Amino acid sequence: MTTTAGTARTATAAPNSLQLPGIILGVGLGGFVDGILLHQLLQWHHMLTSTNHDRIGVKYYSPHTVSGLEMNTLWDGIFHAVCWIAVLLGLAVLYGRVTHNRRAVWTSRVLWGWILVGWGLFNLVEGVLDHQILGIHHVHGGPHQAWWDTAFLLFGALLVAGGYLLQRGGRPFSPDAPRTGRQTADGA
Repeated sequence: MTTTAGTARTATAAPNSLQLPGIILGVGLGGFVDGILLHQLLQWHHMLTSTNHDRIGVKYYSPHTVSGLEMNTLWDGIFHAVCWIAVLLGLAVLYGRVTHNRRAVWTSRVLWGWILVGWGLFNLVEGVLDHQILGIHHVHGGPHQAWWDTAFLLFGALLVAGGYLLQRGGRPFSPDAPRTGRQTADGA
């Protein structure tokens, strides 16, 4: 493809081209961390474990009964399917934007910074929507659930800030740039 000036344009990743795929990947991966760690390994909550005190009138499904656990597990599975779709979408967008030297992009501080931003955005949106507005579950129910929910939001804010700083410290990734020696995607 040529521009009006007649110079050839190559398929490179512009400085902001890693932002969208990184954020989408971060949302999906952050959701997987939440679902695997908090829902499955620690079993602190499932998608509908606080619906006995929710703000929208969803039927309560106790995680301490077989039928209640089945319904919570079903909604956890739907949540994981959405996370999986986000990861696949993020990979597809990344694949479409980075057309050469694809291996080097995985060492880019820019990409990993945006992934952290996406994870933090997941925590902030999920924490405000599910924990605060809808009230369908909390990070760790019980007498200290407000503290756990607040810590979840603060962790999300730290991920956004840290990811933003990390990506700013990286050099824009250009898949067509010649590689010299052990040069990484950040040019270090």
